Amino acid sequence: MSFSSLFARLVAVVGGTALQYRRLTEGAPTPAWGGAPMIPEARPQGAIPTLKMPTARGWDPGHLPVAAPGLKVNVFADKLDHPRWIEVLPNGDVLVAEATSADRPPRSVYDYAMVATLRRANAMGKSANRITLLRDSDGDGVAETREVFLAGQNQPFGMALVGETFYVGNTDGVVAFPFKLGETRITGQNRDKGRPLVSFKPAGHWTRSLLLSPDNKKLYAGVGSLTNIAEQGMDVEEGRAAIYELDLERGTHRIFASGLRNAVGMAWEPSTGVLWTVVNERDGLGDETPPDYLTSVQDGGFYGWPYCYWGQTVDDRVPQDAAMVAKAITPDYALGGHTASLGLCWVPAGTLPGFPEGMAIGQHGSWNRSTLSGYALVFIPFSNGKPSGPPRDILAGFLAPDEKESYGRPVGVTLGHDRKSLLMADDVGNVIFRVAGA
Repeated sequence: MSFSSLFARLVAVVGGTALQYRRLTEGAPTPAWGGAPMIPEARPQGAIPTLKMPTARGWDPGHLPVAAPGLKVNVFADKLDHPRWIEVLPNGDVLVAEATSADRPPRSVYDYAMVATLRRANAMGKSANRITLLRDSDGDGVAETREVFLAGQNQPFGMALVGETFYVGNTDGVVAFPFKLGETRITGQNRDKGRPLVSFKPAGHWTRSLLLSPDNKKLYAGVGSLTNIAEQGMDVEEGRAAIYELDLERGTHRIFASGLRNAVGMAWEPSTGVLWTVVNERDGLGDETPPDYLTSVQDGGFYGWPYCYWGQTVDDRVPQDAAMVAKAITPDYALGGHTASLGLCWVPAGTLPGFPEGMAIGQHGSWNRSTLSGYALVFIPFSNGKPSGPPRDILAGFLAPDEKESYGRPVGVTLGHDRKSLLMADDVGNVIFRVAGA
């Protein structure tokens, strides 16, 4: 049997209306959410796991996501090329990293199915490999100016500015460029390559998010695993599944925390000064098993991958290391199975009407489950430095009712320059949305 016929037989999406992903604002049960989630027993799916992903459609003119009561949403910028991450500069200029998973030939039957699914969802292809600058000069919530800020990068993602140095997280490392605030592009003789700070192994989970320390002296970078459960051995995973700390003054770097399969968005909780991240967990164990999660990150902490999940729940598919399992830290807050929680942003109280302080999370959406999940911009309330209640939607409506098509997929999220709005990247709609009080 050919790869294509096997794929069609095993992972074709069945017609008809599936149960829509539970809407958080309606108070529906959320079994794999919260600080004490109900995680079903693992049911290994074998060589071909459950694969279901909607075809990428995009937004028709006038069609927008559904905003929570009291909020409104508008298009800040459109016609981008797979926008993934956003950085707002001190003068209000908005930088958008445009990149995607590089297309490649499949390596196995499982990989063939996954690659075909990702292509259909517009999640794999030719990467733009650039950063675009957007400027809203009149403050009306819509960008009028658009410039190519930096081209010729290698799947750029995270960005940060310290003084007159601009940092970019490419898939193969962090690089620095000289830059003066107010300019619309990187200039100079070294405008493409930059000055390297640290090298990372590319491929696999390719996103390299960046977050500055509050004193601007250190830079944190997320580096995901190469594989799902280290099925190619731990040697190829060395230096991966971790968050790095880069000392910008000394020029040194170290692994800050490990056992994080794919830590993407990061944010500081301001009352405690603690680093938080969202992590995409492993596939192939069931619709809700294990959940992706939001967690505080301890210096030197180990969070289980690949040996175990949600604390010390052993993954029997992986050759075990009892000592590593024993030291695995249980995450703080489950975010549902396979929601692909990527973007993370601290939201101060008063930013959005009706929302207290907490974290906004861009959920890119599932592919390894029978009923789709994610595909929303959600909010987790915080109190005393910890999650303090059930999740709520900020933006929803990214999926067609029958789950066959997606209008958009949320990724990066950040505070607007006015501190009264959020900006969110949608890499299927090729849009940056702005959400604020109605």
